[in-house]
Amino acid sequence: MAASCTLTVPAPFAAASSSSSTSARRYRRFGVVAMASAGQKVYAPGVAVSEGNGGLPKISLKSPHGSEAEIYLFGACVTSWKVPNGKDLLFVRPDAVFNGQKPISGGIPHCFPQFGPGPMQQHGFARNVNWSITDSEVTEGDPTVTLELKDDSYSRSMWDFSFQALYKVVLHSTSLSTTLKIINTDDKPFSFTSALHTYFSASIAGVSVKGLKGSKTLNKDPDPKNPLEGKEERDEVTFPGFVDCVYLGAPSELTLDNGLGDKIVISNTNWSDAVLWNPHLQMEACYKDFVCVENAKIETVQLGPKESWVAEQKIELI
Repeated sequence: MAASCTLTVPAPFAAASSSSSTSARRYRRFGVVAMASAGQKVYAPGVAVSEGNGGLPKISLKSPHGSEAEIYLFGACVTSWKVPNGKDLLFVRPDAVFNGQKPISGGIPHCFPQFGPGPMQQHGFARNVNWSITDSEVTEGDPTVTLELKDDSYSRSMWDFSFQALYKVVLHSTSLSTTLKIINTDDKPFSFTSALHTYFSASIAGVSVKGLKGSKTLNKDPDPKNPLEGKEERDEVTFPGFVDCVYLGAPSELTLDNGLGDKIVISNTNWSDAVLWNPHLQMEACYKDFVCVENAKIETVQLGPKESWVAEQKIELI
Protein backbone atom coordinates (compact mmCIF):
# COMPACT_ATOMS: atom_id res chain seq x y z
CA MET A 1 0.00 0.00 0.00
CA ALA A 2 1.50 3.32 -0.99
CA ALA A 3 1.72 6.29 1.28
CA SER A 4 -1.08 8.83 1.01
CA CYS A 5 -0.83 11.29 -1.84
CA THR A 6 0.68 14.59 -0.75
CA LEU A 7 2.14 17.64 -2.43
CA THR A 8 4.30 19.52 0.03
CA VAL A 9 6.34 22.70 0.09
CA PRO A 10 9.26 22.81 2.54
CA ALA A 11 9.46 25.39 5.30
CA PRO A 12 12.06 27.68 3.65
CA PHE A 13 9.57 28.35 0.87
CA ALA A 14 6.43 28.22 2.97
CA ALA A 15 5.16 31.74 2.41
CA ALA A 16 5.67 34.70 0.15
CA SER A 17 5.17 38.28 1.22
CA SER A 18 2.15 40.11 -0.13
CA SER A 19 4.49 42.94 -1.06
CA SER A 20 5.10 42.89 -4.79
CA SER A 21 8.76 43.88 -4.37
CA THR A 22 9.41 41.09 -1.86
CA SER A 23 7.55 38.64 -4.06
CA ALA A 24 9.59 39.67 -7.08
CA ARG A 25 12.86 39.21 -5.21
CA ARG A 26 11.81 35.75 -4.07
CA TYR A 27 10.54 34.86 -7.51
CA ARG A 28 13.90 35.70 -9.04
CA ARG A 29 15.34 32.97 -6.83
CA PHE A 30 13.05 30.63 -8.74
CA GLY A 31 12.41 28.65 -5.59
CA VAL A 32 9.13 26.92 -4.79
CA VAL A 33 6.87 29.65 -3.43
CA ALA A 34 3.51 29.28 -1.70
CA MET A 35 1.11 32.18 -2.23
CA ALA A 36 -0.58 32.21 1.15
CA SER A 37 -3.26 34.68 0.17
CA ALA A 38 -4.51 32.71 -2.79
CA GLY A 39 -3.69 29.29 -1.39
CA GLN A 40 -1.79 28.47 -4.56
CA LYS A 41 1.76 27.30 -5.09
CA VAL A 42 3.86 29.10 -7.69
CA TYR A 43 6.87 27.51 -9.33
CA ALA A 44 9.72 28.69 -11.52
CA PRO A 45 8.96 29.63 -15.14
CA GLY A 46 8.44 26.49 -17.20
CA VAL A 47 7.44 24.41 -14.15
CA ALA A 48 3.79 23.67 -13.34
CA VAL A 49 1.87 21.15 -11.24
CA SER A 50 -1.53 19.81 -12.25
CA GLU A 51 -3.74 16.77 -11.93
CA GLY A 52 -2.56 13.89 -14.10
CA ASN A 53 -3.87 10.44 -14.90
CA GLY A 54 -5.86 8.91 -12.07
CA GLY A 55 -5.91 12.25 -10.29
CA LEU A 56 -2.22 11.92 -9.36
CA PRO A 57 -0.18 15.15 -9.11
CA LYS A 58 1.94 15.71 -12.22
CA ILE A 59 4.78 18.15 -12.83
CA SER A 60 5.06 19.64 -16.32
CA LEU A 61 8.34 21.10 -17.55
CA LYS A 62 8.33 23.29 -20.64
CA SER A 63 11.49 24.62 -22.21
CA PRO A 64 11.54 27.88 -24.19
CA HIS A 65 13.10 25.76 -26.95
CA GLY A 66 9.90 23.72 -27.32
CA SER A 67 10.80 20.56 -25.42
CA GLU A 68 8.51 19.20 -22.69
CA ALA A 69 8.61 16.63 -19.90
CA GLU A 70 6.14 15.22 -17.38
CA ILE A 71 6.98 13.81 -13.94
CA TYR A 72 4.56 12.17 -11.53
CA LEU A 73 5.15 12.72 -7.83
CA PHE A 74 4.13 9.11 -7.36
CA GLY A 75 7.44 7.31 -7.79
CA ALA A 76 9.13 10.52 -9.04
CA CYS A 77 8.54 8.90 -12.42
CA VAL A 78 9.32 10.83 -15.59
CA THR A 79 6.59 9.63 -17.96
CA SER A 80 7.15 11.85 -20.98
CA TRP A 81 10.05 13.58 -22.70
CA LYS A 82 9.14 15.40 -25.90
CA VAL A 83 11.74 17.06 -28.07
CA PRO A 84 10.90 20.27 -29.98
CA ASN A 85 9.39 18.40 -32.95
CA GLY A 86 6.75 17.00 -30.58
CA LYS A 87 8.04 13.43 -30.59
CA ASP A 88 7.91 11.61 -27.26
CA LEU A 89 11.09 9.57 -26.86
CA LEU A 90 9.90 7.75 -23.72
CA PHE A 91 7.32 4.97 -23.55
CA VAL A 92 4.59 4.18 -21.04
CA ARG A 93 3.14 0.70 -21.33
CA PRO A 94 -0.55 0.36 -22.22
CA ASP A 95 -1.07 -1.67 -19.04
CA ALA A 96 0.33 1.11 -16.84
CA VAL A 97 -1.84 1.89 -13.82
CA PHE A 98 -2.12 5.39 -12.36
CA ASN A 99 -3.86 4.60 -9.08
CA GLY A 100 -1.21 5.41 -6.48
CA GLN A 101 -1.01 1.73 -5.53
CA LYS A 102 1.18 0.14 -8.18
CA PRO A 103 4.37 1.50 -9.75
CA ILE A 104 3.91 3.33 -13.06
CA SER A 105 5.00 0.95 -15.82
CA GLY A 106 7.00 3.11 -18.18
CA GLY A 107 8.97 6.31 -18.47
CA ILE A 108 11.88 6.39 -16.01
CA PRO A 109 10.94 4.46 -12.85
CA HIS A 110 13.30 4.36 -9.88
CA CYS A 111 14.76 1.14 -8.55
CA PHE A 112 15.82 1.88 -4.96
CA PRO A 113 17.03 0.67 -2.50
CA GLN A 114 17.01 -2.65 -4.34
CA PHE A 115 17.42 -3.50 -8.01
CA GLY A 116 15.53 -6.60 -9.10
CA PRO A 117 14.24 -9.27 -6.73
CA GLY A 118 15.42 -9.56 -3.15
CA PRO A 119 14.26 -9.35 0.45
CA MET A 120 11.82 -6.53 -0.30
CA GLN A 121 9.38 -5.93 -3.16
CA GLN A 122 10.73 -6.06 -6.72
CA HIS A 123 12.97 -3.05 -7.43
CA GLY A 124 12.44 -1.61 -3.94
CA PHE A 125 9.88 0.95 -2.79
CA ALA A 126 10.97 4.31 -4.26
CA ARG A 127 8.82 3.84 -7.37
CA ASN A 128 5.78 3.01 -5.27
CA VAL A 129 5.54 6.02 -2.93
CA ASN A 130 4.90 9.73 -3.21
CA TRP A 131 7.82 12.12 -3.43
CA SER A 132 7.57 15.85 -2.67
CA ILE A 133 8.82 18.96 -4.46
CA THR A 134 11.64 20.74 -2.63
CA ASP A 135 12.71 23.26 -5.26
CA SER A 136 12.14 24.57 -8.76
CA GLU A 137 14.41 26.91 -10.66
CA VAL A 138 15.61 27.96 -14.07
CA THR A 139 19.15 26.82 -14.80
CA GLU A 140 20.71 28.65 -17.75
CA GLY A 141 17.23 28.99 -19.24
CA ASP A 142 16.26 25.36 -18.56
CA PRO A 143 13.34 24.48 -16.24
CA THR A 144 14.50 22.41 -13.29
CA VAL A 145 12.72 20.65 -10.43
CA THR A 146 14.05 18.77 -7.42
CA LEU A 147 12.03 16.03 -5.71
CA GLU A 148 12.63 14.48 -2.31
CA LEU A 149 11.91 11.18 -0.61
CA LYS A 150 12.51 10.45 3.07
CA ASP A 151 12.01 7.34 5.15
CA ASP A 152 8.65 6.72 6.79
CA SER A 153 6.84 3.81 8.42
CA TYR A 154 6.13 2.27 4.99
CA SER A 155 9.78 2.29 3.88
CA ARG A 156 11.00 1.20 7.31
CA SER A 157 8.72 -1.82 7.22
CA MET A 158 10.96 -3.12 4.42
CA TRP A 159 14.24 -1.27 4.95
CA ASP A 160 14.76 -0.01 8.49
CA PHE A 161 17.01 2.98 7.82
CA SER A 162 16.73 6.75 7.84
CA PHE A 163 17.64 8.32 4.49
CA GLN A 164 17.02 11.24 2.17
CA ALA A 165 16.82 10.90 -1.62
CA LEU A 166 16.99 13.99 -3.83
CA TYR A 167 16.16 13.75 -7.53
CA LYS A 168 16.89 16.73 -9.76
CA VAL A 169 15.45 16.83 -13.29
CA VAL A 170 16.60 19.41 -15.85
CA LEU A 171 14.92 19.82 -19.24
CA HIS A 172 17.19 21.10 -22.00
CA SER A 173 16.32 21.78 -25.65
CA THR A 174 17.21 18.28 -26.89
CA SER A 175 18.13 16.44 -23.70
CA LEU A 176 16.92 15.50 -20.22
CA SER A 177 19.33 15.37 -17.28
CA THR A 178 18.74 13.75 -13.89
CA THR A 179 20.80 13.72 -10.71
CA LEU A 180 20.03 11.26 -7.91
CA LYS A 181 21.56 11.86 -4.48
CA ILE A 182 21.17 9.36 -1.65
CA ILE A 183 22.08 10.58 1.84
CA ASN A 184 22.44 8.37 4.92
CA THR A 185 20.66 10.33 7.68
CA ASP A 186 20.79 7.37 10.06
CA ASP A 187 23.28 6.73 12.86
CA LYS A 188 24.25 3.38 11.36
CA PRO A 189 25.58 2.35 7.92
CA PHE A 190 23.37 0.97 5.16
CA SER A 191 23.80 -0.50 1.70
CA PHE A 192 21.68 -0.41 -1.44
CA THR A 193 21.52 -1.02 -5.17
CA SER A 194 19.73 1.21 -7.66
CA ALA A 195 18.80 1.84 -11.30
CA LEU A 196 16.85 4.11 -13.61
CA HIS A 197 14.61 1.66 -15.47
CA THR A 198 14.24 3.83 -18.58
CA TYR A 199 11.69 2.82 -21.23
CA PHE A 200 12.41 4.29 -24.67
CA SER A 201 9.89 4.37 -27.50
CA ALA A 202 11.16 2.06 -30.22
CA SER A 203 10.51 -0.21 -33.15
CA ILE A 204 12.24 -3.22 -31.65
CA ALA A 205 13.15 -4.88 -34.96
CA GLY A 206 15.33 -1.89 -35.81
CA VAL A 207 16.80 -1.19 -32.36
CA SER A 208 20.52 -1.32 -31.65
CA VAL A 209 22.73 -0.20 -28.76
CA LYS A 210 26.38 0.70 -29.33
CA GLY A 211 29.15 1.04 -26.78
CA LEU A 212 28.92 -2.15 -24.72
CA LYS A 213 31.59 -4.21 -26.45
CA GLY A 214 34.07 -5.64 -23.94
CA SER A 215 31.78 -5.29 -20.93
CA LYS A 216 31.27 -8.20 -18.54
CA THR A 217 27.75 -9.61 -18.94
CA LEU A 218 25.29 -11.36 -16.67
CA ASN A 219 22.75 -12.84 -19.06
CA LYS A 220 19.44 -13.67 -17.39
CA ASP A 221 18.21 -15.64 -20.40
CA PRO A 222 17.23 -18.44 -20.03
CA ASP A 223 17.40 -18.56 -16.20
CA PRO A 224 17.15 -15.19 -14.40
CA LYS A 225 18.01 -16.85 -11.07
CA ASN A 226 21.28 -18.18 -12.46
CA PRO A 227 22.64 -15.59 -14.91
CA LEU A 228 25.36 -16.67 -17.28
CA GLU A 229 28.62 -14.75 -17.00
CA GLY A 230 30.22 -13.68 -20.23
CA LYS A 231 31.68 -10.82 -22.24
CA GLU A 232 29.95 -8.68 -24.85
CA GLU A 233 31.66 -9.23 -28.20
CA ARG A 234 29.26 -7.31 -30.44
CA ASP A 235 29.74 -3.75 -31.64
CA GLU A 236 25.96 -3.37 -31.74
CA VAL A 237 23.52 -5.20 -29.50
CA THR A 238 20.20 -5.99 -31.20
CA PHE A 239 16.92 -7.45 -29.95
CA PRO A 240 15.79 -10.40 -32.09
CA GLY A 241 14.09 -12.06 -29.10
CA PHE A 242 13.91 -11.92 -25.33
CA VAL A 243 16.73 -9.84 -23.84
CA ASP A 244 17.52 -9.35 -20.14
CA CYS A 245 21.21 -8.69 -19.64
CA VAL A 246 23.28 -6.83 -17.06
CA TYR A 247 26.52 -5.17 -18.14
CA LEU A 248 28.99 -4.70 -15.29
CA GLY A 249 31.52 -1.91 -15.61
CA ALA A 250 29.69 -0.47 -18.59
CA PRO A 251 31.08 2.63 -20.32
CA SER A 252 29.76 6.06 -19.38
CA GLU A 253 28.21 6.63 -22.82
CA LEU A 254 25.96 4.44 -24.98
CA THR A 255 24.18 5.22 -28.23
CA LEU A 256 20.66 3.96 -28.84
CA ASP A 257 19.13 3.73 -32.31
CA ASN A 258 15.44 3.38 -31.48
CA GLY A 259 14.47 2.04 -34.91
CA LEU A 260 12.19 5.04 -35.42
CA GLY A 261 14.78 7.30 -36.99
CA ASP A 262 16.19 8.69 -33.74
CA LYS A 263 19.59 8.29 -32.15
CA ILE A 264 19.87 8.96 -28.43
CA VAL A 265 23.10 9.24 -26.48
CA ILE A 266 22.75 7.90 -22.92
CA SER A 267 25.58 9.22 -20.78
CA ASN A 268 26.17 9.01 -17.06
CA THR A 269 28.40 9.70 -14.11
CA ASN A 270 28.66 7.08 -11.36
CA TRP A 271 26.05 4.69 -12.74
CA SER A 272 28.71 2.04 -13.16
CA ASP A 273 26.54 -0.63 -14.82
CA ALA A 274 23.88 -0.95 -17.50
CA VAL A 275 20.90 -3.19 -18.19
CA LEU A 276 19.19 -4.01 -21.50
CA TRP A 277 15.70 -5.46 -21.40
CA ASN A 278 12.93 -6.34 -23.80
CA PRO A 279 10.36 -8.96 -22.75
CA HIS A 280 9.53 -10.12 -26.29
CA LEU A 281 6.53 -12.48 -26.27
CA GLN A 282 6.20 -12.29 -22.49
CA MET A 283 4.58 -8.91 -23.17
CA GLU A 284 3.10 -9.51 -26.60
CA ALA A 285 0.82 -6.46 -26.57
CA CYS A 286 3.65 -3.91 -26.59
CA TYR A 287 7.14 -5.43 -26.72
CA LYS A 288 7.63 -4.20 -30.30
CA ASP A 289 7.13 -0.60 -29.20
CA PHE A 290 9.82 -0.11 -26.54
CA VAL A 291 13.25 -1.00 -25.27
CA CYS A 292 14.72 -0.51 -21.82
CA VAL A 293 18.27 0.83 -21.63
CA GLU A 294 18.98 1.34 -17.95
CA ASN A 295 21.76 2.99 -16.04
CA ALA A 296 22.30 0.98 -12.88
CA LYS A 297 24.39 0.38 -9.79
CA ILE A 298 24.28 -3.40 -9.48
CA GLU A 299 27.16 -3.75 -7.06
CA THR A 300 26.18 -2.69 -3.55
CA VAL A 301 26.80 0.89 -2.45
CA GLN A 302 27.85 1.22 1.20
CA LEU A 303 27.12 4.49 3.01
CA GLY A 304 28.09 5.35 6.56
CA PRO A 305 26.19 7.91 8.65
CA LYS A 306 26.05 11.33 6.92
CA GLU A 307 27.70 9.94 3.78
CA SER A 308 26.09 10.42 0.38
CA TRP A 309 26.18 8.93 -3.11
CA VAL A 310 25.42 10.86 -6.32
CA ALA A 311 24.79 9.61 -9.87
CA GLU A 312 23.89 11.57 -12.98
CA GLN A 313 22.22 10.61 -16.26
CA LYS A 314 21.75 12.54 -19.48
CA ILE A 315 19.67 11.32 -22.41
CA GLU A 316 20.16 13.42 -25.53
CA LEU A 317 18.76 13.32 -29.05
CA ILE A 318 21.57 13.68 -31.58
